This record gives sequence, C-alpha cells and structure tokens, in this order.
Amino acid sequence: MADTTLTWLGHSAFRIETPGGKRVYIDPFLHGNPKCPEAEQEPERVDVIAVTHGHGDHVGDTVDLARKHGCTVVAQVELAGWLGKQGVENTRDPNKGGTVDVDGVKFTLTNAHHSSSSPDGGYAGEPCGIVVEVENGTTIYFAGDTCIFGDMQLIGRIYQPDLAVLPVGDHYTMGPREAAVALELLGVSRCVPCHWGTFPVFTGTPQALQELAPEVTVEQLEPGDSVTV
Repeated sequence: MADTTLTWLGHSAFRIETPGGKRVYIDPFLHGNPKCPEAEQEPERVDVIAVTHGHGDHVGDTVDLARKHGCTVVAQVELAGWLGKQGVENTRDPNKGGTVDVDGVKFTLTNAHHSSSSPDGGYAGEPCGIVVEVENGTTIYFAGDTCIFGDMQLIGRIYQPDLAVLPVGDHYTMGPREAAVALELLGVSRCVPCHWGTFPVFTGTPQALQELAPEVTVEQLEPGDSVTV
C-alpha cells in the first residue's frame, strides 16, 4: 500500500493523500488565507473534510467545498449541526472520544483547550483535536488551536501518532515553548508546525521549536510543501 502524503496549505489547512487514494482536507481555510498557494485554492477533488472547531480560519471553505464536491464533513456534533444549516448535506457528527470511519479513514475527536464559535457568532460546540488514522494504520494527530494540556500524554498513549501537527505561532495558540513540552507528552518523533507566519501577531516559528526540541524532527515546511508519513 502507498505512503501517506501530508501537504501544508498555510495556517492550519492541510491536505492528506491516503494510501487508499482518498483526498482529505483538514481545516480548509483556502480563500482569504494569505499563505495558501493560489494553485491550491480551487481543489479539483475533495473526498472528506474534517474541521477542528468553528472559527472562520478553520471552517474556511468547508461549506462551499462540500456543496461543490458532495464530500463528507466530519465535525463535532454542534458544529456539524451548524454546517448542516448552511447546506452541507453529508456530515458525520462525533463528539470528543468518538470515532467515525469514512470509507476506511478513521477520525477521532480529542480534547483541545481554547475557544470556538461559528463564523456568524453562534454556538459551535467545543474545540477539538483530531486523530486521523488512514487505511494502513498510519496516524496523524492534529492538535487544533490549543494550549498545552497534561492529557496530551493520554493522546500519545492511546493513539500513538506517527506525526503530530501542532500550532506554534503563539498569541492565539501555544508557542514553541509549550509545543516543545507537548511533544514530550505525546512521545512523537516527528512534528509539522502550523498556525504560524500567517499574520504578524504570530511570532512563534518552527526554528524556535526545533531549538527547544532537538530530539524531534521538526518539519520546517513552506505552504505547498509536502511530507511523507
């Protein structure tokens, strides 16, 4: 079976190409994202979208993409309900600790500590992290816009992610100092930093994280770059 390819689209938006040929988008903030490459703003195919929480820079283009491609959208139950009211017809609505299987790709919602509201200011449930397990068992943990919290150790113990995607920009999320300790708690050997470089308020960098976590491979991607997992 083929490898898994993870492509960073700037901010916290990612595309996963799974071994089984699925194209999965995480937090698809494409239009309006100053770091998303122009060639990535109009996907030719979307099979699944997963959203960590309701803020506009994470819901992003979810509604338009779901309408255009008829894809499944995975989101926490209240957020899934809001998306349904916007015209998203095919949602899967787990809550924290719950797992859904979409054509062989599994999505599990975990805890995350920050805030959440829908783009129109309504209630969108609680923010989440997402553990994605693809068809061959490869597992990626997307932490979402979170600060560090001690139960990341449980996420590492239970799901044993092959790679962690952590925010490092600071201000609205954890910065490099917290992210370095988060990597210790998770017990992972590879990390893709996100939620950095989009706007001037974000001061944290992958380079700073690498200095603080020299034993971990910190993938220092530019928007549009990919890594194999």
